[in-house]
Amino acid sequence: MYDLLPTAFYPPTFNVLPGESLEEINKKLRDANIIYPFIVKPEIGGQGILFRKIDNETELLHYHSKVPVEYIVQQLIHYPMEVSVFYIRHPREAKGIVTGFLHKIPLQVTGDGKRTLEELILMHPKGKKRIGELYSKHKERWTDVLPVGEKYMLSYAANHNRGAHFLDLKEHIDDKLVNIFDKISLSINDFFYGRYDIMCSNISDLKEGRNFSILEFNGCGAEPNHFYDTGYSLSGAYKEILKHWKALYRISKHNASLGHKPWPWQKGRKFLRNAAKNIAVMKAADKEIG
Repeated sequence: MYDLLPTAFYPPTFNVLPGESLEEINKKLRDANIIYPFIVKPEIGGQGILFRKIDNETELLHYHSKVPVEYIVQQLIHYPMEVSVFYIRHPREAKGIVTGFLHKIPLQVTGDGKRTLEELILMHPKGKKRIGELYSKHKERWTDVLPVGEKYMLSYAANHNRGAHFLDLKEHIDDKLVNIFDKISLSINDFFYGRYDIMCSNISDLKEGRNFSILEFNGCGAEPNHFYDTGYSLSGAYKEILKHWKALYRISKHNASLGHKPWPWQKGRKFLRNAAKNIAVMKAADKEIG
């Protein structure tokens, strides 16, 4: 999907196959002008599985030796804010809508000069639920006392499944925001429905179309994630999901009328079965990497 975007819209990125040599990967790093630290994530993924920040060649070798699937290397972006934007546009319309706008805050703790990393994690409402996973990733600093004010990242995956916290930005949805994503989405062939995950300097700059980078964008498989942590009731969350499915259905019916027919039932069933197997393989590798 990165090939559909102008290169200025996303960080330097390339793909790696499991069997590639370190020399081949280093050449790709040089060619793409990617330096440490950078992000790695599976080509076909989700839920933050196999998402890692790589700080040096030793970590890269460890990750590469354990990952059984094709993965993406992407330059780490240092903008201070990560947001999600859910965008929908019917193919007959020139203008779309933004149905969800979120600030995504990755799982992190802040030092107080007294407590160890372990104690800070145990005090965190989401961190304490992931204590085993976090110990395997941060055991080298587990007993360190963090200085006052130091923010320590427990995960760089701003994913709800990985403990991220979401803040609703719906009050910032306006014509300026929609116009930016109309422009981006119209530049992508047949992108009518999905979620953009973006690093940016701030909301104002994003609305002006500057100082932002698209980490990824997901199409019909994208989850409308703006009902997490934002005060929705269970019934309200279901209504939001159904609203998005209805929009997706209408887009799909229109595309089918133009000759883009849906898969036969058996092909879809086989695809979902293979996808489930792939997720199981990746989850096993994710635990092994630590």
